[in-house]
Amino acid sequence: MGIRIHDVAARAGVSVATASRALSGQRGVRAENREKVLAAARDLDYEPNSVAAALRSRTTHTVGMLVPRISNPFFATLVEAVERRLQLGQRSLLLTSSHYDPQAEQVQVRSLLDRRVDALVMIPCHRERSIGVMETAAARVPVVQLDLRVNGFAGTWVGVDSEAGIAEVVRHLGARGAGRLAFVGAEPTDSSSQERLDAYRRLAGDAVLLGDFSRDWGKEAAGRLLAAGTLPEGIVCGNDTIALGMLAEFARRGVRVPDDVRVTGFDDIPYAELGQPPLTTVRQPQEQMAAEAVRLLAAEDAPVQRIAIAPELVVRASG
Repeated sequence: MGIRIHDVAARAGVSVATASRALSGQRGVRAENREKVLAAARDLDYEPNSVAAALRSRTTHTVGMLVPRISNPFFATLVEAVERRLQLGQRSLLLTSSHYDPQAEQVQVRSLLDRRVDALVMIPCHRERSIGVMETAAARVPVVQLDLRVNGFAGTWVGVDSEAGIAEVVRHLGARGAGRLAFVGAEPTDSSSQERLDAYRRLAGDAVLLGDFSRDWGKEAAGRLLAAGTLPEGIVCGNDTIALGMLAEFARRGVRVPDDVRVTGFDDIPYAELGQPPLTTVRQPQEQMAAEAVRLLAAEDAPVQRIAIAPELVVRASG
């Protein structure tokens, strides 16, 4: 007859009801019991009848996730981290993208809700214009904002402490003798771009160039800094993609990094260590962020939380 949920419950030392709630990702299960059940299911190779379970519980064991752009390497690896965490609880992920368009974001969230997802992990595309869709979603299912958040929305958020990350970079560049700095980031339409810009201005001043979080903008910004005549001693980039674009343009124009100028990024995407030279950057702990987000989705009647996780400075050759 194969392995049944009764076998999983017995192996974990819990009731069948507790095992069922743990495997379906429902609330009301203590963390230690949930881990016991998941471990027992893995050990026994238990495969639940998801169709029958959904009919009984009126849940789909599916979580929706919305990101601004799937092609962004940072978002892509964060999605993978969330999916791995959900799979541990026998849940599936439905993924969609807003393309940084608040109207498209509304359409995609409605689509996810129409598919009866049990919860949503949302990376909102705009720090102000996404509030309506956040409120609509939160009225129907549990919602956790991940990485980015919306101003004025009283909802749970998990992300990195951007100010601490920028402070680490500024201190590091100062210790390496880079006193004259410039910040190259994105227009502050989302919370991360705003927080990193604000942190830099508080710590280092107003030498700022703003565009978007793209490699092309990094190249263009490098050209603008060169056209200004005197390069800064250090450049703090708002993300790794911008920094990698700058490294490519500096290399094309014969600028030596870090001898002529030091360049740093933010995120530590998989391509960061492949830069020429390898990129000094601020690592966002994506596995920890994903684990916290998934945990909070299952936390029964938990109060609204704002969890800012400490980033890590990763020193490589560029800075």
